[in-house]
Amino acid sequence: MFTYMINQTFRIIIEPDSEGFHGYVPALRGCHTWGKTISETKKHLREAMEVYIESLLINNQVVPTDESFESFETIHVKKPSRTTASRTRQYA
Repeated sequence: MFTYMINQTFRIIIEPDSEGFHGYVPALRGCHTWGKTISETKKHLREAMEVYIESLLINNQVVPTDESFESFETIHVKKPSRTTASRTRQYA
């Protein structure tokens, strides 16, 4: 059997939750996990990604590429005065 290695980079998202951290891979639909710490979550994500991709390869499916674009935008919002806020609520 021919064996080869795939080296691919995927964006991961790790967010705090009530009991630790939840991590997921946007490009690999359904690939997510949990950990008590960020480093544990990253370790579990790497394992989940490996199993996910191995499953795709075994089933002769295409491994998705992460073609997403990520950007951080800063906005400046002026806090309205109480008078403006009450007028805004009237028209909403």
